[in-house]
Amino acid sequence: MLSYAARIKKEADGYVVTFPDFENVMTYGLTMEEALLNAEEALNGCLESDFERNFKIPEPCHITGKNVHQIPVAPHVAVAIMLRTLRAERSQMEIAKQLNIAYQVYQRLENPRKANPTIKTLEKIAKVFGRRVELGFI
Repeated sequence: MLSYAARIKKEADGYVVTFPDFENVMTYGLTMEEALLNAEEALNGCLESDFERNFKIPEPCHITGKNVHQIPVAPHVAVAIMLRTLRAERSQMEIAKQLNIAYQVYQRLENPRKANPTIKTLEKIAKVFGRRVELGFI
């Protein structure tokens, strides 16, 4: 599961959430539960936006501590990040040819706002990259 660390600090009127990996992302909540939900929304919104603008997505830092919480990346965003990471320097066109799909279809797979791959498609992709798919419910 892909996740990013968030620091959650208790303030007088609620909880402030910041992300060490994303200087421009901050949110809050009146309760810890609300802060955690807002953190997921803020993180995934930032990742979707940065991804669409072709910004480099940072590797998650591995900090721990009393006020540090791991915030999960939504599956549709995580798939896009993983695909781009696996593809590395290869072109989308090259991968599309290996998968025997149209270039535009592969482009959508790397777009977190448009992708909706089937399990079979993920299995095909994994095979092209010499990997396997592991799924689970947490």
